[in-house]
Amino acid sequence: MRFPSVPRPRSLAGQLFAMQAVLIAVLVAGYALFSYVSDRHQAQEAATRQATAVARSVADSPSVRTAIHTPDPSAQLQPYALQVMRDTEVDFVTIMTPDGIRWTHPDPGQIGRRYLGHIDAAQHGRTYSETYKGTLGASVRTVTPVTENGRVIGLVSAGIRVEAISRRVQEQVTALLGVAAGALVLGAVGTYVVNARLRRHTHGMNAAELSRMHDYHQAALHAVREGLLMLDGQYRVALINDGGRELLGVGPEGEVVGSSVAELGLPAPLTGALLSSEPRMDEVHLTADRVLVVNTSPVSGGERRGTVVTLRDVTELQSLMGELDSERGFTQALRSQAHEAANRLHTVVSLIELGRAEEAVDFATAELELAQALTDQVVAAVGEPVLAALLLGKTAQANERGVELVVSEESRLDDGLLPESLSARDLVTILGNLIDNAVDAAQGSVGARVTVTAYAEDAELVMRVTDTGAGVDPAHAELVFQRGFTTKPAGPGGRGLGLALVRQAVGRLEGTLTVTEAPGGGAVFEVRLPLRAARPVSGGGA
Repeated sequence: MRFPSVPRPRSLAGQLFAMQAVLIAVLVAGYALFSYVSDRHQAQEAATRQATAVARSVADSPSVRTAIHTPDPSAQLQPYALQVMRDTEVDFVTIMTPDGIRWTHPDPGQIGRRYLGHIDAAQHGRTYSETYKGTLGASVRTVTPVTENGRVIGLVSAGIRVEAISRRVQEQVTALLGVAAGALVLGAVGTYVVNARLRRHTHGMNAAELSRMHDYHQAALHAVREGLLMLDGQYRVALINDGGRELLGVGPEGEVVGSSVAELGLPAPLTGALLSSEPRMDEVHLTADRVLVVNTSPVSGGERRGTVVTLRDVTELQSLMGELDSERGFTQALRSQAHEAANRLHTVVSLIELGRAEEAVDFATAELELAQALTDQVVAAVGEPVLAALLLGKTAQANERGVELVVSEESRLDDGLLPESLSARDLVTILGNLIDNAVDAAQGSVGARVTVTAYAEDAELVMRVTDTGAGVDPAHAELVFQRGFTTKPAGPGGRGLGLALVRQAVGRLEGTLTVTEAPGGGAVFEVRLPLRAARPVSGGGA
């Protein structure tokens, strides 16, 4: 059994068109009815004024008074009355005796008969108007006295038939209906054009569907953890979700929406990326606390309408990648050391086979003493286990690249000295990236050397890394920390991000980071971190 299909609700544009068409029709019909009633009333008033004016003009005419005193007034007054009727476009002009006996009439057969209508007021010297049905039918008429020396010597009545008034009103109403019909057609066409455009913008959806889409939109907008930012054509914030506000570190949505991107207080490179007219793909940008991957896509429809921006927090991922890089470097160093150890072991075995056991023992002892001396030097200077392990690993890596990494004699960092607020991950990020940057700078230089100094002084942790490289131009001392997010290749793992991550971590821990020129050439990077409870860090390490 097939059930009848339920018709799909009319689209919002269709509903608005129907409502507007009915509204326009009702307004036009109401205006036409009002105009008809008003015009009819005005036509009657105009007819009364016209009849009154004609009657008074005839009553004031000297020739009428003269004719009244003649033996046969009708002989002179009848032609005069007919002429006045033709000139003034009234339907009748009746001149009569004070008792109401007609001297004139459009129908000569009515002359001498009594006037049909009320003449009492006129007999007493007053002008009186009424609508009355006489010999010519219903008419709007005025009766006025003809006076001489204060005495009423005759009466004059002028009138216009109601039928004639109705014809005038009908002509006006016909013209009005034509204008109303034109207005209705024009309004309907305009409404259709506007609603056709609305239909395109709403994709033919009705009000219920639009409401449901809005509910889905709001739910999805606030459920997505990634940041979503929509900018209009003037690069003002049109929409931002909870994730976007958290990742960008901006205020409530009500304060942000409508603001220009330049007013949000974001880092200059990130602001530049959001203001760019070109799409951006997987660009890495740093804020005070986070590493963000930014994608932008323009919204266009013949003209630029805005930009859609998505933000992903890769702070934790970047930290893990840094640790992975360190582990990979450690692995490569261990592989290289294993290769070197195998070579030394072969040397010892060969010396024993040649019968030179004493030389074999001396060779093996010397190698062990060298490795132990390096370990003892690092551990004695830096008792903190994570930093000590980092320095030992970086020493092996630097050695593989032809760079000598040494821990200065003034270094002193006992185990347990660092508070919990200085997490091992942040310290590895800061010192590890500074050492990697220094090794890169010193590699290939004469007497390539990197010196690391770490000690506590006046409730501060001081970490200083000195290299023998080309140094840093003082004019670029600030730019060097931004290089990671101003000249980076595509992808979140691009080179040049290390110093920017160092600066981010130092800023988060409320420390200071400076770069100066070393006395013998090269650069000195110094970090000072307070040995107190730092502010909590959201989103993981750098």
